[in-house]
Amino acid sequence: MADRTALVVGASRGLGLGLAAELQHRNWSVTATARDDAGLERLQALGVRAEQVDITDDSTVAELRRRLDGETFDLLFINAGISPSGRGDALQVGLDEAATVFVTNAIAPVRFARRFTDRVSNDGIVAFMSSGLGSVSDNYGGYSELYSASKAALNSLSRSFAAGLGRSRITVLAVAPGWVRTDMGGNSAPLSVEQSVRGIVDMLETRAGTGRHGFVDYQGREVAW
Repeated sequence: MADRTALVVGASRGLGLGLAAELQHRNWSVTATARDDAGLERLQALGVRAEQVDITDDSTVAELRRRLDGETFDLLFINAGISPSGRGDALQVGLDEAATVFVTNAIAPVRFARRFTDRVSNDGIVAFMSSGLGSVSDNYGGYSELYSASKAALNSLSRSFAAGLGRSRITVLAVAPGWVRTDMGGNSAPLSVEQSVRGIVDMLETRAGTGRHGFVDYQGREVAW
């Protein structure tokens, strides 16, 4: 019987779906979420518990919290990311679209985590799917500047979230999965989903209980803020 529990948010495809599959393979008890019926069907095909939620919709988040009443998780992993249209630069992208990118990629994940902190075990982990593009120090190319800025904002908010936990031993991580062959990463990316999520879960299993906040990649290496 699985003795470790995970809630994976945003698991309808790509890295989120792969993460749910890898955790289940390692005998975690997995609850995973998707926004639409197609995503729920993919999760059900894995054999994990599938729940519907849109983290940008407060009412569906509240409904999920009610459905999971009384449950606690050793891992809360929030995977959310959308890319702006075109090159993603601040001049070309409309303000409404830019706001949607920041809400989806940075604000909504942390709002969700705050609503579910009391559902995470004392030595558990709250992890946010970030990106190497969210590193301000390593930004020399200026690629997709709004996406990069939204992930940098997520990293900053994750630090504020961690600071607000006080003496809690919950570990908080911003995770850079590497350049992965997904709909967002494209076919030229060097990593498969399976390679990335295996590394991520390896890293998570060594970080539990440390109570540390960090920005780390899929191999457990520290990433420059």
